[in-house]
This record gives sequence, structure tokens and C-alpha cells, in this order.
Amino acid sequence: MNYPEIRHKTFLFLLVAFTIAFIVVILPFYGAVFWAIVLAILFAPFYRRLSAKMNKRPNLAAAATLLICILLVVLPLVLISLSLIREASVLYVNIRSGQLDIVGFIQRAFAALPESVVNILDRFGVGNLSALQEKLTTAAVQGSEFITRQAINIGQNTFNFMVSFAIMLYVLFFLLRDGDRLVVQIKQATPLNHDHKRALFNNLTTAIRATVKGNIIVASVQGALGGIAFWFLGVQGALLWAVLMAFLSLLPAVGAALIWLPVALYFILTGSIWEGAGLIIYGVVVIGLVDNILRPMLVGKDTQLPDYIILISTVGGMALLGLNGFVIGPVIAAMCITLWEMFSAGNQKHEADKQHRPE
Repeated sequence: MNYPEIRHKTFLFLLVAFTIAFIVVILPFYGAVFWAIVLAILFAPFYRRLSAKMNKRPNLAAAATLLICILLVVLPLVLISLSLIREASVLYVNIRSGQLDIVGFIQRAFAALPESVVNILDRFGVGNLSALQEKLTTAAVQGSEFITRQAINIGQNTFNFMVSFAIMLYVLFFLLRDGDRLVVQIKQATPLNHDHKRALFNNLTTAIRATVKGNIIVASVQGALGGIAFWFLGVQGALLWAVLMAFLSLLPAVGAALIWLPVALYFILTGSIWEGAGLIIYGVVVIGLVDNILRPMLVGKDTQLPDYIILISTVGGMALLGLNGFVIGPVIAAMCITLWEMFSAGNQKHEADKQHRPE
């Protein structure tokens, strides 16, 4: 092994080692850095237009874009979170005090069931009313306690949250200001040909923008529609259920129905037939239509991913990475498909060249 080869391998070893070390260093704040990158990609076009109107003053344009980002994204999320914590605490108190009568609902539900259904439940071991009441009541109380504990943890971890929030804003400012230069440097350092680099970076930014904007728009619309229906029907904690529906709407196809369908069944089993039937029709026709129309248009169309790939990658991403996974999962899927398409196209070109090559 000659000296230049040893020097090259040593350099590669140091490059990989210090890259891994840097990732480990920033790992405690990976969420803040990740969302700074996502917001920078989303607001980059706006920053460029603003910078052009401000006579190429990058610092001022980045600061103005950051302020608009806070007003449009961060501030509404903070206000909704505060309202959500308050409603979750009220719901917990009502369950503990018995004002929200879960046991009574279970009794009425069992009384309304036909005898044949009760027999089937008996076969599966869930026909014992007393035991089932105890299990469901315990589950409901534990669920409300979990929500309240999370609210308390948010308060106790305010310092950590503020540090992460400050890091996100700080990194976002510099990504907005220096983002184009950083992208050029990354492209230059990537050992691929020009066409592959252009396709990869274009698909990466397109997948992030489509996933974030599409999923957030769909989730917000479905949550808002569900919340309005709950408020109109007088369901307690309408904002809490609206936020839960919005969160579950990140899961394609099933999402919000996990909330509005049990509430509709509650109405039917407690004698409010018209309210329950109306909520089912509203959920299927209105809330479901949003998912069926908007999601393919906003997510699948831009990322060019089939619906089943979006569903699997979203659920898998959230299972592995929590809330961040609803972006990371589909982006990884989009990049994987892009790379395989490049590989396939390269193989086809190689085979075509072989066929036309003279013997």
C-alpha cells in the first residue's frame, strides 16, 4: 500500500469518525435541528422573494422570515397546547368526580345490545359486565391521568423545552440566511454525478414540503371539522377531541374515525339516535372526504408515492421516531424509491449500451 493510498484512507476514516461524533453531540437536540431544517425548506422560497425585495440584505430578510414563521406556525401551536392542557385537566377532574359517567354509559350500552350479541361477547370472554366496566373505567382513568401527567411534565420540563425552542430558532435563522450556500457545498461534497445529485435533492425537498404541508393541512382541516361537529353536539372537551383527531389524521385512511366513530356510537347507545347517525354521516361524507381528496392531491401527487406506501411509511416512522416520524417516514420512502428508479434506469442504459456495442 503506497503512501497516497494510506493518506486517503486515513482521511476517510477521520471524516467518518468525526461525522459520527458530531451526530452524537447534537443528538440530544435532534428534534430542534430537524424541525429547523424542515421549516427552512418550507420557508426558503418566501425568504428568497423577501431577500430580493430587500435589495439582497440576507440578515434582515432572514429575521423577517423567522418572525413570520413564529407568527404563522409557532404561536398558534403554543396557544392550542395551552388550551389543550386546560381541557385535558378538566376532563380528568370530571372523570374522577363521576360527572362524566363512563360506568353508566357501559351499562346502557350492554342493555341496548341484542341477546345474540351478548352471547357472542360471552364466548370471547368480554360478556361479564362488571369485569368489563372495571377494565374500561380503569383504562379511561389511566388515560386521563396520562394526559394530565404529560401536561405536568411539560410544565416541569419548561427549561428543556425553551432551550430546544431557542436552538431551533437560532439554527433556523442561519439555515434561512445561508441555506443556498450550504446546499451547494453539500452537492459538491456528494460523490454522485450531476443528474443523480439534482434528482436526489429535488426529490428530498419536494417530499419534505409535500409531506409537511399536505399532512398538516389535512390534519388541521379534519380536526377542525370534527371539533366543530363535537361543539355543535355539545360534546365535552371539543378542543381536546379536535386536537386528537388532527393528530390521528396523520395516519391515512383510519385517522380521525378512531375518535368520532366511538362518540357517534355513544350517542346511539344512549338514545340520541339522530345525533349519532348524523355524526356518522358527517364523519364519512365530510371528514372522510377531506382525507380521500386532499391527501392524494397534496402528498401523494407531489411525492409520487402510492397511498399504501404513504400509510406504511407514516405509521412506521411514527412508531420508531414519534411525532417526527410522520415527516421522516415518507421522506425515507420517497428517497428509497428515487434511488431504486435511478438504479433501474442505470441498468437499462447499461444493457442498451451493451446491445449496441459492436462485437
